[in-house]
Amino acid sequence: MGVTRIAWLVTVLVALLTALLLLLAGYNGYAGLGLAVAASAAINLR
Repeated sequence: MGVTRIAWLVTVLVALLTALLLLLAGYNGYAGLGLAVAASAAINLR
């Protein structure tokens, strides 16, 4: 596993964690944005 793939994986995990925390705090729109960022970063994992 290369360094760039690890970096993208960390980015996806951080975005998912951020989305979860925002969802729990009641910021639904921003949580959706966090999920969109995670999905966009996940594309680079291929």
